[in-house]
Amino acid sequence: MFNSQTDKLTALKAQAQDICRKYNNKINFESKYDYSLLSSLFKNLGDNPYIESNFYCELGTNISFGNNSFLNHDATIVDYAPVKIGNNVNIAPKVGIYTTIYPDDPKLRKQHYLSAAPINIEDGVWIGGHAVISAGVTVGKNSIIGAGSVVTENIPANSVAVGNPARVIRKINIDDKP
Repeated sequence: MFNSQTDKLTALKAQAQDICRKYNNKINFESKYDYSLLSSLFKNLGDNPYIESNFYCELGTNISFGNNSFLNHDATIVDYAPVKIGNNVNIAPKVGIYTTIYPDDPKLRKQHYLSAAPINIEDGVWIGGHAVISAGVTVGKNSIIGAGSVVTENIPANSVAVGNPARVIRKINIDDKP
């Protein structure tokens, strides 16, 4: 558990907000995707990223974004713990990825205490619009998360999960044929 309002975290959040604002403005007003801005912020930015405007992250320094991955409009990543987005991941508009865990004790919440757990979105995952990926979750390789789902537990590889909370409704059959 830590205080999210320390001077160091406040400075990191201000830096991330500034970079996100500059990045979003370049897209919205200049039609330019300036990945050098996000590269300076993220822990790792893979090759051939595609990150749409109105992107927001809390710190940025804990985000690893894979090769050929896509993050659509209005995505939010609260990255007090590591967030790993694998290769060839497709994330729809208005998805929230939140590493934060708030304490039950209202006194601690009032004092801005929280904890955080990492999120791992493995290669080939597709996440539908308005979905929420919660702290401590791994979404397994090639899985699909339905629109509006709230993922609170790990999703195995090659699964389709939907609902609130998200539940696996079927496995994906991987056909090795072209």
